[in-house]
Amino acid sequence: MKRTYQATWDRLLHIVSWGVVLVSVMAFVAVLFFGEKQLAWKVGVLVLLLATSIPFTIRGYSVDDHEIGIRRLFWTTRFKRDGLTGAEVIPDAMRGSLRTCGNGGLFSFTGWYWSKKLRAYRAYVTHRHNTVVLRFPNRTIVVSPDDPERFAEDLNGKEKTDAG
Repeated sequence: MKRTYQATWDRLLHIVSWGVVLVSVMAFVAVLFFGEKQLAWKVGVLVLLLATSIPFTIRGYSVDDHEIGIRRLFWTTRFKRDGLTGAEVIPDAMRGSLRTCGNGGLFSFTGWYWSKKLRAYRAYVTHRHNTVVLRFPNRTIVVSPDDPERFAEDLNGKEKTDAG
């Protein structure tokens, strides 16, 4: 059994990501066409920020009998299902979290976070309201597939039926 899920974006992710792209383009145009030389280093920083963030974009998720996959732009991050103690749909699981190291909304919410409820965890999220918490003995991972209930059911070994 292999099932794939899309990584839909929430409103904040759209605003931050496309806002940074728009500001970057506007700054580049200002330097290129209007000779705004004092903006040149800022454009360089924005280009570097975009270049280092875009490859980590989350495109989707997959589940099979042996592993969980987080599809990025150019590769897939894989986690063995061995040791998975449960997958629980917890909408807004990241609410109140502190980012300890990672990306807070430029093409994804990824990295290491901490909250009172989840403690230390790793996030691979594009939609903060559709979150599933994956619990392993030594780590917690938060993801956001487009169908959180079915994703959790796939991981917990329950099949969704048309009857209910």
